[in-house]
Amino acid sequence: MKLVDNLTKEEYINFFNKSKYNHFLQSYEWGQASKAKGQTPIYIGMKDDKGNIQAAAMVLKKNTPLKMCYLYAPRGIIIDYSNEKLLNEFTKLLKDYLKGINAIYFKMDPGIVYHEIDDEAKPIADGKNNYELFKKLTNLGYKHQGFTTLFTRNQPRFTFRIDTTRPFEEIEKAMNKTYMKTVKRSYNYDLEVTDSYDTQTFFKLMNDIANRNNFNGNSQIFYEAFDKEFSKEKNVKYITIKIYPDKIISKAKAELEPIQNDLEEGKIPQKKMADTQNIIARLQKDIDTFTPYEGQYPDGLVSLILICPTTNHAMWTLYIGNNDLATYTFSVNRAYYEAVKYASEQGLEFLDLFGTCGEPHTKEKNYAGIHEYKRKLGGTYTEFIGEFDIIAKPFWYRVLPVLLKIYRKLRK
Repeated sequence: MKLVDNLTKEEYINFFNKSKYNHFLQSYEWGQASKAKGQTPIYIGMKDDKGNIQAAAMVLKKNTPLKMCYLYAPRGIIIDYSNEKLLNEFTKLLKDYLKGINAIYFKMDPGIVYHEIDDEAKPIADGKNNYELFKKLTNLGYKHQGFTTLFTRNQPRFTFRIDTTRPFEEIEKAMNKTYMKTVKRSYNYDLEVTDSYDTQTFFKLMNDIANRNNFNGNSQIFYEAFDKEFSKEKNVKYITIKIYPDKIISKAKAELEPIQNDLEEGKIPQKKMADTQNIIARLQKDIDTFTPYEGQYPDGLVSLILICPTTNHAMWTLYIGNNDLATYTFSVNRAYYEAVKYASEQGLEFLDLFGTCGEPHTKEKNYAGIHEYKRKLGGTYTEFIGEFDIIAKPFWYRVLPVLLKIYRKLRK
C-alpha cells in the first residue's frame, strides 16, 4: 500500500461515489469551493499494489508560519471503518505523510453515528453503537476532542436525519401536526417554488439573517464558488420561493369585500361572528403587510433560497437565506417540506438537516429553538462520533491555538 496526494478528479469521484461513507463535505466540489476560503484542497488516496484505491479523503490544508501546516478532512476519511487492517494501514501511512509535509496535525470528524439516542440525547439501552470503532481509533493514536454538545467544533456533532426511503405518506405522518398546518397555509399565498438561483440575491437574503441574528456568514465569493462547482457536477438542489405581493393583495381584497358586506348587512349569525372577525383581521393583515410592495414586483419577489448539496445517495439542507415575508407566508416551512419531498422523489437514502445541539433544553443562544424546529420535521435524532486528531508535532499542536487567537485579534 502507498499513500498519494495527487488523485485525479476522475479517480477521486469514482471512489467517492462507490463508498457508503461519502459526504458532501468530502466531495471533490467542496474542496474546490473551499479555495474561496483560503484553503487548499488535497485529494489523498491509499492505493494497493495494483493501483486500486482502498481509502481516500479530501483534505483541506492551511499553511502556518515556519513553513508548517495543518490538515482537516471534514466528515472524512472515506474508508471501510469496519476493516481494521485497512484502517491500521491508512493511519500508519498518514502519520508518515504528515512528517513528510511538516504538518502539525491532521483532523477528521467522520460522519459515523456514535450511538442511538432518545429525544433527550441519552443513549438508548441496547441500541446500536460504534464504541468499538471509537476504541480502535484512540488505540491507533487519534486524539478525541471530546463529546461536545453545542456548536463548538468544526461540524455539528448532532443532527436530524429523515429516512427518505419510506413512502412519502409515512414521512408526512411523522411530521409535527402544527408544522404541517403551516405548510398547508403556505398554499394560500400561491407561492412559486422553483429551482432558479442567483448568488447575489441569496447573499442579500443571507445577510438579512446574519444581521438579525448577529452572526458572520460566508463571503459572496465563497457562495459563487460553491454554485460554480456544485452546479457543474449537478450535485446541488436549490429551492427558491417567490412571492407575488400584487396577487396576494388582490386575492385578500376579493375575499374581504363580500364578508364585510355581509357583516354590514347583518347576515353573519352571532355564533359565527368571532370566526368572521378573525378572518377579516387576517385578510386585512395580509393587505397591510404587502401594500408597501404593491406594484414593485410584477415578476415576483424572491423571499427565500434554500441550498441543498447532494451526493448519489443523500441530501443536506445546508444554507438558507430569507426575509421577513418568507416567515409571514410560511415559506421557510414550505421550503424544508419541499426538500424532504424532493429527496423522497429522487429515491435518496436520507435528508440531513445539518446540525442541531446535544442539549435540547439549553439556554445558550437560540439553540433550543433551532433544535425544536428541526425536530418537528420528524427525523431521527443523531449523534456523531466526534473529532479526532493525529498529532505530528506535540509542541506546535499546543502552541498553535494561542498563536491563531493572537493573530485573529490583530486582524480585527
